[in-house]
Amino acid sequence: QVQLVESGGGSVQPGGSLNVSCSVSGNISITCGMGWYRQAPGEERELIALIGDDGTAVYADSVEGRFTISRTNAKTTLYLQMNNLKVEDTAVYYCAAELPTTSSTTCDKYWGQGTQVTVSS
Repeated sequence: QVQLVESGGGSVQPGGSLNVSCSVSGNISITCGMGWYRQAPGEERELIALIGDDGTAVYADSVEGRFTISRTNAKTTLYLQMNNLKVEDTAVYYCAAELPTTSSTTCDKYWGQGTQVTVSS
């Protein structure tokens, strides 16, 4: 029942900015974290940013200081503000919600379909 849909991807020039969004539906009152990932062709999907229910955020070293993750209070929308974009940021960007299982001892990850971000001159 949990669904995530990304939007806002596109093509930008190096040094430019882009804000991608993720619409979230379902029961996400308590999460194990919500985040953004990206996957370049031939590469593994990697964590870019993660935000907890307490609002704290962590970032991959590759995007620290350039990207900002945020969300609405109800966690119905997740955002990733990307500034000073680099060519190497080109990838499909995915949002994800990590939700506790019924046992509340483990978490399951739910993915969006992804949105393409291309950084080129």
